[in-house]
Amino acid sequence: MSLHLYNTLARAKQAFTPLKDDAIGMYVCGPTVYDYAHIGNARPVIVFDVLFRLLMHIYGEESVTYVRNITDVDDKIIAAYQESGEDIGSITSRTTDAFHADMAALGNLEPSIEPRATDHIPQMIKIIEKLIADGHAYEEQNHVCFNVPSMPDYGRLARLNRDELIVGARVDTAPYKKDAADFVLWKPSDDDQPGWDSPWGRGRPGWHIECSAMSSEYLGETFDIHGGGQDLIFPHHENEIAQSCCAHGEGTFAQTWMHNGYLMVEGEKMSKSLGNFITVHDLLKDHHGEAVRLCMLMTHYRQPLNWTADGLAQAKTSLDSWYGALRNAADTAVEAVAFSDDFIAALSDDLNSPQAIAVLHELVGELNKAENDDANSSAKNNLLAAGNLMGLLQLDPEDWFKWSPESAGDGLSDAEIDALIEQRRAARTNKDFAMSDKIRDDLAAQGIVLEDGADGTTWKRGYIS
Repeated sequence: MSLHLYNTLARAKQAFTPLKDDAIGMYVCGPTVYDYAHIGNARPVIVFDVLFRLLMHIYGEESVTYVRNITDVDDKIIAAYQESGEDIGSITSRTTDAFHADMAALGNLEPSIEPRATDHIPQMIKIIEKLIADGHAYEEQNHVCFNVPSMPDYGRLARLNRDELIVGARVDTAPYKKDAADFVLWKPSDDDQPGWDSPWGRGRPGWHIECSAMSSEYLGETFDIHGGGQDLIFPHHENEIAQSCCAHGEGTFAQTWMHNGYLMVEGEKMSKSLGNFITVHDLLKDHHGEAVRLCMLMTHYRQPLNWTADGLAQAKTSLDSWYGALRNAADTAVEAVAFSDDFIAALSDDLNSPQAIAVLHELVGELNKAENDDANSSAKNNLLAAGNLMGLLQLDPEDWFKWSPESAGDGLSDAEIDALIEQRRAARTNKDFAMSDKIRDDLAAQGIVLEDGADGTTWKRGYIS
């Protein structure tokens, strides 16, 4: 079955035809490393991780190159340094490590290549020099600006006319700009700011040129997919197109542009002033990364995502059900990887994750209803394969149910819980039901849920809201 993806540039869902079947390239804008990533930052990472997995499934692992950059020179980073006094290198190193840890906890694979902006200054300078030589950029007052009027179809991604572009860019009347819509490719640096020698003096790159340089360095002048959040369509991605097409040739650069929708929190825009700003780092203190990931995927990537406590609780309940089915089938061997056709069809339809999740629920039902070893093995295999393609069901069921959040503090250890369950079993054997009930209630008060079955008693740590 063919893969269809929504192309923002065409405003349509299109059949995906790679430029080369054996060399699919995808570039996704990565983090600016000045602070902990928030849940809005996590959404594109999860979305394009699923696409990365799907592309590898369809075309083979060796045929897909996924590039996601690290922006480690930016005015936000400089502002963090000026506010805290912490060395810039220390800020970017610390926050990059935190980003990696948080994204791994959410079940994301590492990209094939993760370039840092500061390692690609020569490539940026080379592109800027080419743009100046061809009349698409100019130097003014130690700044280099892109000459927007030199590109007649500027604005085609955002579908904005010139007046809308100027308003949307929130432009200033900087004296070094010849046109209000022009944007900075290179800017001068003060002595206390990061800077590199260039033909235009010591300075640093503008944000947009960084991605043009890094994408072309690792994927070539033309590649298959460029992704990011909806907020990047304008001006960032529009400016990337302008720079890259004017430097390398009209009509080149990315073939398919994909953008995930905005994220709100309990129906409101996330902001520190509203007190609803949620970092991934803090969220993971109370919730398992798989629950956070599933909650993200329960909404189609192109739709706005309303992040709620109820949605996260629903995700945890679903995972409890799925892992419960796998726990009951713990003795069932899985021989060969196979995928449900309905599941692959859902993801191949523009990453329809809600439909894919519906199929996962169906696969759980099949596993629970399996009446013989062959049916049990097939159902378990399909469930695990589908879960893996979504970055879910990555744990042993026992590890899932025994996971304890950091915020729980020093609770009962696994060994202590097992000992109390054995005491309860002995009490039930001796028909001391009062003691049996007391142990159950005491454990429940500490978030430990017991489940009695034909094969004995299992337990899980309860959900912490």
